Amino acid sequence: MEQTNIQSNKKLNIDFKDSKSATGRRKRSIARVWVKKGSGKIYINGLEMIKYFKRPAHQLIVTRPLEEINGANDYDVKCMVRGGGLTGQAGAIIHGISRALVIIDSSFKKTLKKSKLTTRDPRKVERKKYGRRKARRSFQFSKR
Repeated sequence: MEQTNIQSNKKLNIDFKDSKSATGRRKRSIARVWVKKGSGKIYINGLEMIKYFKRPAHQLIVTRPLEEINGANDYDVKCMVRGGGLTGQAGAIIHGISRALVIIDSSFKKTLKKSKLTTRDPRKVERKKYGRRKARRSFQFSKR
């Protein structure tokens, strides 16, 4: 019984010859993405998307570029992502998938750009400043 459980979490080796690759970034996360014609399977760091991203919100975020072009079941995606948290990684994967889809077919650029998926989100965590509690939080001011 334990062997079947171990095999289900085992990383898969997927053949992605004849695929287009792109890099996506968000916060501190960097994702290398390969996209090819297929049946709509998404693999992240060798695992299926459902096993990597447990939250349904992250799963919806990752599949968004494919749904925008009405190709959710037409392309297979393989991602290698590192750095940051799960939300940043999901954002990096979106950016990478969008850029790879534009390389595959330039007619996708108009729809993906309209939904702002090809643009890198420049927001990052602001650093903590000296003499403060957090980046912007100051100590409570006392008049008396």
